[in-house]
Amino acid sequence: MPQAALLAVHAHPDDECIGTGGVLARYADEGVRTILVTCTDGAVGEISDPALATPENLAEVRARELDEAVRILRVSRLVKLGYRDSGMAGTADNANPASFQQARFDEAVERVVRIIREERPQVVITYDERGGYGHPDHIRAHQVAVAAFEAAADSDRFPSAGEAWASAKLYYSVVPRSALSRFAERLREAGIEVPFRRQAESAESADEDPPFGVADERVTTSVDVSAYVGQKRAALEAHRTQMGPDQFFMRVPQDLFAEVFGRETFQRVSGPGSTPESDLFASLPPG
Repeated sequence: MPQAALLAVHAHPDDECIGTGGVLARYADEGVRTILVTCTDGAVGEISDPALATPENLAEVRARELDEAVRILRVSRLVKLGYRDSGMAGTADNANPASFQQARFDEAVERVVRIIREERPQVVITYDERGGYGHPDHIRAHQVAVAAFEAAADSDRFPSAGEAWASAKLYYSVVPRSALSRFAERLREAGIEVPFRRQAESAESADEDPPFGVADERVTTSVDVSAYVGQKRAALEAHRTQMGPDQFFMRVPQDLFAEVFGRETFQRVSGPGSTPESDLFASLPPG
């Protein structure tokens, strides 16, 4: 067996921290090789302080921030696919020819297939089918990652991208709605504005699912990352253009941050073993 390896596919710089920063840090500490694929350059992100970046150089600044974040998380290999941030649905950025949305789908899949075949991870992580909260680049990252997970195992697909490799497990990074409700209550107690509150209330009034979170029964896996919360927060803080002092995550007191982000939750959509489980590598032979 090759060395145990975990590959995470994310849309933008800083996404790696929020749902998977803890597992990236934990498994690196346990000797697992960790690989991060970041699909876009984050060029359409916010700028928390105009002294940090301009719209013209934001992608370059965010690339450096990402480098620092993965250093903190001790990621073994970072691959920047380099597509332009597509922005939100309906914006002009979605139509930019360099954007992730406009990229040839098979080309993007082949690039991730090549990485999977090079690295031979047992575990692959990405977003769920809604991209966590509906961002077009998150949804496309999900689509590309799932297609690459399947194609990498098929020697007839993309033969020039290396020898076929079948990863054992595919996970979606998800948050159960019950946990979001508890988090929202704790935020209110701390006097912090609850993010996405209006979207949630609008969905509720229309008798629709909220735009984030999943039904609790979809969660198969809960990983204790409490020992790595400090690294996770430090990696988030490295994304300075996105994490100014007024940004929601940075306003959460450290004790509450540790309480809320001390576990990361996932839905196992492919792979062996019983559930619930507490280890992404459960039921796999040792690396």
